[in-house]
Amino acid sequence: MNSKAYSGLLVQADLLMMIDMGIKTREFLVDTEKIKMDIIETIVPILEKDGIIAYPTETFYGLGGNIFSPEAVNKIYNIKGRDFSKPLSVVIADTDMIPLLASEIPGVLSEVASRFWPGPLTVVLKASAELPRRMTGPKGTIGIRLPASPWVRALVRRAGFPLTATSANLSGEKNPDDPESVRRDFWGKIDALVNGGRTPGGKPSTVLDLSLPDAPILREGAVPASDLAWLRKPRS
Repeated sequence: MNSKAYSGLLVQADLLMMIDMGIKTREFLVDTEKIKMDIIETIVPILEKDGIIAYPTETFYGLGGNIFSPEAVNKIYNIKGRDFSKPLSVVIADTDMIPLLASEIPGVLSEVASRFWPGPLTVVLKASAELPRRMTGPKGTIGIRLPASPWVRALVRRAGFPLTATSANLSGEKNPDDPESVRRDFWGKIDALVNGGRTPGGKPSTVLDLSLPDAPILREGAVPASDLAWLRKPRS
């Protein structure tokens, strides 16, 4: 985001805060290319208290909550109108968080991570029993992504727990790449909107299932299937 656009967003958000002072949703303006710890320090207590935020990623806006909080997870399903049988994916700050989430970590994950993380690849692993059941769905798996956005990684690192990464849309609707769409659908329903302006959009993350021996691609997105062809070779 350039400085002129960023300044314009600051004025717009100040006006919104004055107009909507009685509504619980708060709006924070961020430049996603810069890490402002004062804003992160304000947002983390919201997440620690089971709150829900909308935040920009390198593709679209996502809805974030503490994945270890059943209350936060339930809120996300309810405000999206999402089928409870569909699990939620998560974003992490670094690969050190993976043991908190997965009961089994396949050896090939280290090579996948070195090639594609940080970036728009979601890896499905067998989930830890410590996760809320609704996070893992009927198959008992969890989708994990290390995002390219330094700001998102800094937020998750400071929070100390992974965040949900489902798109900030009503179930079945278009993935949002602008804060106006998020504001329209969720103002008054979430605790905070982290406004980073328009996101790159494009394709969502590719979803690769490493919980199965043949490592199927569940969704082809920003990472083309051809880049993952080497995984089709037999693995021990």
